Amino acid sequence: MFSSLHELAQFTVFHYFVEISKIKRRSGQEREISDFLIHFANDHQLEIIQDQALNIIIKKPASPGYEHAPTVIIQGPMDMIEDKSDAEHDFVKDPLQLRIEGDMLYATDTTLGANSGIALAYSLALLSSNRIPHPKLEVVLTTEGRLTMKGARELDTSLLSGTILINLDSDESGKLLVSGAGGIANTFNLPIFWEDAAKNKTLCRIHISGLKGGHSGLCINQGRGNSIKLLGRILQRLSAKMEFSLTALAGGTKDTSIPREAEALVLINPEEVGQLETEVAQWNQVFKNELRHSDGQVLAHVTKKDEVCQRVFSKETTEKVIAALLLLPSGVENMSLDFPGMVESSASLGVVTTHETDITFESFIRSTEKSLKDKMMNEMKTLASVLGCEVAFGYDYPEWPYNPNSKIRLLFEMVYKEKYGEKIESIAIHAGIECGLLLEKMDLDAISIGPNVYNSHTPNEHLSISSTLKTWEYLLAVLKEIHAIELVGPQSKFNTNPPFWIG
Repeated sequence: MFSSLHELAQFTVFHYFVEISKIKRRSGQEREISDFLIHFANDHQLEIIQDQALNIIIKKPASPGYEHAPTVIIQGPMDMIEDKSDAEHDFVKDPLQLRIEGDMLYATDTTLGANSGIALAYSLALLSSNRIPHPKLEVVLTTEGRLTMKGARELDTSLLSGTILINLDSDESGKLLVSGAGGIANTFNLPIFWEDAAKNKTLCRIHISGLKGGHSGLCINQGRGNSIKLLGRILQRLSAKMEFSLTALAGGTKDTSIPREAEALVLINPEEVGQLETEVAQWNQVFKNELRHSDGQVLAHVTKKDEVCQRVFSKETTEKVIAALLLLPSGVENMSLDFPGMVESSASLGVVTTHETDITFESFIRSTEKSLKDKMMNEMKTLASVLGCEVAFGYDYPEWPYNPNSKIRLLFEMVYKEKYGEKIESIAIHAGIECGLLLEKMDLDAISIGPNVYNSHTPNEHLSISSTLKTWEYLLAVLKEIHAIELVGPQSKFNTNPPFWIG
């Protein structure tokens, strides 16, 4: 166990993780971290390329004796999703406040950014060392990996010569990620028809909170509550029991995250405030029962507001809003038959926002099968037509298909068996990973590894310290044996017993 960050930072991987945690790297705003990487490469006299998308390519020559080994591309995103539970934290100027609890590393009241940050830290530790045996390395650090994958999409792969891709963006130690889902963003635009608000009414806020949220691919099968969908159920039930006018709706922060909070502003008769509070409070027991295994801290409550409301949605707009909240798909669509227990297709409603002329509903579709992704897109188009909405599809990324003949997977499997005395599991992930985009452009043999990261994209995100060091040691063991990539087979033996530098 480590008692302080200073002690933990004696390991080079965590030294760099602490350093990058001081730098702004919000997805879509990566200039600061990208420029930091340029300075790093120059300080270490390494070849560096920064492109128009702010992607970074750093090349390092092979260690002596590895000149004829296949070139390896080490890849990961440089950005992070920002979310917080402390309203005082300013991501623009405040560094992450790291803390250790047992074997876990947290960022106090904010996301940790570990499932991209650790890829950065591993990469910098590799590049900074003169003691690690390795082939020629091409380290590719991309922008907007946590959202649109814009960096990987715009990357000029003609600048690369590698034939093996080791992605460091996985978040399960002791497992090899060998396949990932494709995905596409979509936005419903529902027009608002406004009416003047009635006089002598009371404005109330219906608020859903206390949910865990999380990555909408990794956590979609964990039964976590979606605050926007729960709010829709409350509003639908209220519409059958009492008169109210809806004036605003908001919830969620990212289309790729399960929303933790949502709210609606409603205008009601003053004498019915008590009834509204009672009706909403009754949902708490319903939600706590339904979500008892995943989100038992869910809370729905009503707050009176002092503001004067000037206008409200028309009755027709309100009906369509409630219909959209109920009917927009959100959850598991299909389970995989190739990888038992893995989600094959899903949709998730992530954000709802009230604008001057319309309400937008932002969702995300994922599938390992393109045909199923197309099916869900057509269902979205049909629903939009029925509700009189417009639907637009945004950033799209391809599937990463499983390669049963992967030599790099065999090498990883055999090194793990020799080093740890047990078989490592190959898995697929129901989330987007940049491997699919790179494989679409290059003929690569790809794999993805990483340490244990929990509750990604939430303020409760945390990273296992021990698994981070184990994964680092494992990566170095594979790089040491990479020259034998053409020799992998049942009779291959690798000398993984000597200690590896993990400082």
